[in-house]
Amino acid sequence: MSEPVSAAGTARAVVQHLLDLGVREAVVAPGSRSGPLALALAQADREGALRLHVRLDERTAGFLALGMAKASRRPVPVLTTSGTAVANLHPAMLEALHTGVRLVALTADRPGRLRGTGANQTTDQRHIFPGVRYLEDVRDLDGSPGPVQLNVELDEPLLQGPSEGGYVRSDADVPRRHVRAATPVRLASGPRTVVVAGDDAGPAARVAAEAGGWPLLAEPSSGARTGTHALATYRLLLAHSPLAERIERAVSFGHPTLSRPVARLLARADVEVVHVGTEATFPIAVDERVRLVDGVEVEAADPADWLDAWRAADASARTAVDGFLAADPGLTPYEVARAVSAAVPPGGLLVVGSSNPIRDLDVMAAPYPVGERRLVLANRGLAGIDGTISTALGAALGRPGPALAYLGDLTFLHDANGLLAGPAEPRPDLTLVVASDDGGSIFHTLEQGAPEYAEDFERVFGTPTGVSIAAVCAAYGVAHETATSEDGLATALARAASGVRVVEVPLRRDRRREQTAALSAAVRDAVG
Repeated sequence: MSEPVSAAGTARAVVQHLLDLGVREAVVAPGSRSGPLALALAQADREGALRLHVRLDERTAGFLALGMAKASRRPVPVLTTSGTAVANLHPAMLEALHTGVRLVALTADRPGRLRGTGANQTTDQRHIFPGVRYLEDVRDLDGSPGPVQLNVELDEPLLQGPSEGGYVRSDADVPRRHVRAATPVRLASGPRTVVVAGDDAGPAARVAAEAGGWPLLAEPSSGARTGTHALATYRLLLAHSPLAERIERAVSFGHPTLSRPVARLLARADVEVVHVGTEATFPIAVDERVRLVDGVEVEAADPADWLDAWRAADASARTAVDGFLAADPGLTPYEVARAVSAAVPPGGLLVVGSSNPIRDLDVMAAPYPVGERRLVLANRGLAGIDGTISTALGAALGRPGPALAYLGDLTFLHDANGLLAGPAEPRPDLTLVVASDDGGSIFHTLEQGAPEYAEDFERVFGTPTGVSIAAVCAAYGVAHETATSEDGLATALARAASGVRVVEVPLRRDRRREQTAALSAAVRDAVG
C-alpha cells in the first residue's frame, strides 16, 4: 500500500504543473490551510520560476490576477484558504467566465471527511462558482480558455519543514490572442454593411471592414478601433444620422454591449446579422436573422460611396462635438476622456472603468494608427465597476510599458482596497485618472435621471459620498494630484509615473443630463 502524499508534496506538484502550463505570475491571499501552496509559490518566486504577488483581500487578489491574465494572455492562479475566502473570488471569476480569461482559482480545502461537520472554516466549496470548470486533480488542468477552480484538499500536518527546491520554468508560448477560423464564411458584397466590434473583437473586425470597404463601429476595448475605417462618433450617428436607416447588414465581432444604439441595430428586423462568436457573446436573443459563425472572409469591396458618406457624417459629428465642448464654460467629462485617450502612447496600456468613463471614451477617442500596439482593456464581461483598480494594477504588472487607468470616483472607492500592498510587493508604474463628481453620474443620463424621480434620485442613484480621494490616497501611501483643466490634465499625464499615482479631476455632476442632451442635439443638428 503506497504512502499518502504529504501536503507539501501535493503543493509542489500543483506549482510545478502550473509552471508547465506557462504560468509566470501568481497571487496569494494569506491563510493557514493554504500554507503549503503559499510556501511552494514563494519558493518558486525565490528561484525565479514565477513572480509572486501577495494581497490581504481575496476579492482584490482575484481581480489583480484577472488583470494580469487579461494583459498577458497567460493563466494566472490566485490562491486562497478555505471558507469565506473562496467566496470572495466570485466577482472576478464571473468576469473571467464571461470573457474567457484563464483565471485559476486555486482554493485550499479541508479534508472531505470534515464536510457537514462544524469544523472551523469548513464549508462545501466544491463547484462554488456556477458555470466555472471544476477540478480536484491538478493533472486535469490544461490550457483551455476560460476560468477554472482547482480545489485542493490538504490534511494535517500542513507543514513539515522546508521543501526541496528546483522548480522548472516552462517556455510554453502565449497563445495567439485571436486565431483565424479554419473555414471562414464568405461574405458577398452588395448589402449596405457596417462592422460592429465589441469588447475583445481583435483586429479581425478591422480587417473585415477594410476588405469590404465598410464603416467600422468599434468600442474602445475592442482592439479594433484603429485604422482608416473606424468611426469615432458611431454611437451618435446610429442615433441621429439618416445613414443608420439604410443599413442592411451588420457583421459583428467580440462582445458588443456598450451602447443601446448598437443593440437596437442588431435587433432590427430589417437588418441581416452575421456574428463571429457564440450566443454567449451576442448581446440580444438570437433569431433567424442572426448567423453565428467562426470567422468571415470578404469576397470583394463595395463601392466607396457608402463608406465615404459615413466618414463625412463622422467628420461633421466630430466638428459638432468639438464646437459644443469649446462653448461649454467648464471642464466636462468628455474633455477628460479626450485627454486620457490622447495620452496613451504607442505600446501603452489603458484600463477603463465601466459606467460613464468608457462611454465618454467611446465618443471622444479618435482611432489609433494600426500597428502601434496600444492595448485598451475593460471588464465588459459583466460590465461591473468592482475590482477596477486591482484589474488595472494586474494588467500593468502583466504587460510592460506605460500604463493608464480611467475610472469614476465611485469605481475608485469601490476598489480602494486594491491600493493596499505590502512594501515587498511588485508595483507597476500606473497612473489612475479619477473623474471625480461625487456620485453615480451615469444615472443622470438614464431613465432614473428624469425629473419625475428627482425626489429620490440623490439618495438611491446619485449616492454622493463626500469622501476625500486625496485622504484615501494618503492612507494607502499613494501619490495624489489634482487637475482642473484639460490642458492641466494633459500636462500631468505627460509626466511619466513612478509607481502608482492618482490624478483626480473634479467635475460637476448636476449638469450631466443637460450636457449629454446638448451634445446629442448638436450632433443631430449637424448630421440629421
